[in-house]
Amino acid sequence: MMTLLACAGVLADRVFGEPGRWHPLVGFGRLAGWLEQRLNRPATPAGKIARGLLAWGLLILPPVIGTALLTIWLAAQAWWLAAAWQVLLLYLALGARSLAQHVAPIAAALRDGDLPAARQLTARIVSRDTADADAAALAKAAVESTLENGNDAVFGALFWFLVGGAPAVVLFRLANTLDAMWGYRTPRFLHFGRVAARIDDALNWLPARLTACSYALLGNTRRALACWRTQAPQWSSPNAGPVMASGAGSLDVKLGGPARYHGMDEQRPPLGPQDVAAPDADDITRALALVRHALWLWLAVCVALSLIMQGMAR
Repeated sequence: MMTLLACAGVLADRVFGEPGRWHPLVGFGRLAGWLEQRLNRPATPAGKIARGLLAWGLLILPPVIGTALLTIWLAAQAWWLAAAWQVLLLYLALGARSLAQHVAPIAAALRDGDLPAARQLTARIVSRDTADADAAALAKAAVESTLENGNDAVFGALFWFLVGGAPAVVLFRLANTLDAMWGYRTPRFLHFGRVAARIDDALNWLPARLTACSYALLGNTRRALACWRTQAPQWSSPNAGPVMASGAGSLDVKLGGPARYHGMDEQRPPLGPQDVAAPDADDITRALALVRHALWLWLAVCVALSLIMQGMAR
């Protein structure tokens, strides 16, 4: 049943894409910003961590518990009501089509030689500075964002939906949103956002590694596994490292290295083979295709496992 609902949610995302108005995550983000401004006040590091934990609980627990209770109540009324409700929440949590809609125009702008447009479009999906970025830096940022967000916006949500249905996917999506808002090592969020960052790391640990395996299977498998093994441990993020290292190796594209954040240059570890040319617009398109093919692979595996389990139950 969950496999069928997952397929329906993915289909809904592919057909309708992200809602143009009234997306619940927009309202959640505004509420999170409002609460953060009131709780993230001067305090000791331990006090800020405690305030971050309180903020996380106030924002996450009510909607997750409410989702669980409503799912149970709907199931008691009619199975199809609960099914439609769960498909709706998965649809709202997924971002496969949205990812393509945000990233593909960057490739188009780079092909047209329109650097100002490419810089503006890239700035919408990454936190690094793009005002003076050249074409190679923009392509690198777009490919890295595609690979990492393939896990955050697609496979993490799909994994937790398959594990725990609507409540689990709501937990994952809201926790991931708070990490995206607060999980920075800046003076403002270093301690306040630590709980959000650590919980997101825990929720993403297994989905990230399944995503990395999927990337490796669908490209240069040997190089992807080698990059995952040798390069991922050098990254501070326990989940972004495996995902991006495997994706870079699978695509045979050079990623990582220097990038500018908040006005300061940051030397990041290398990703993928370093003896190839700098990434370009075509590599962005290839990265999007890798995420798309990995999604079909996940669904195919889920359907196959579901059929096998049904056959064993007979």
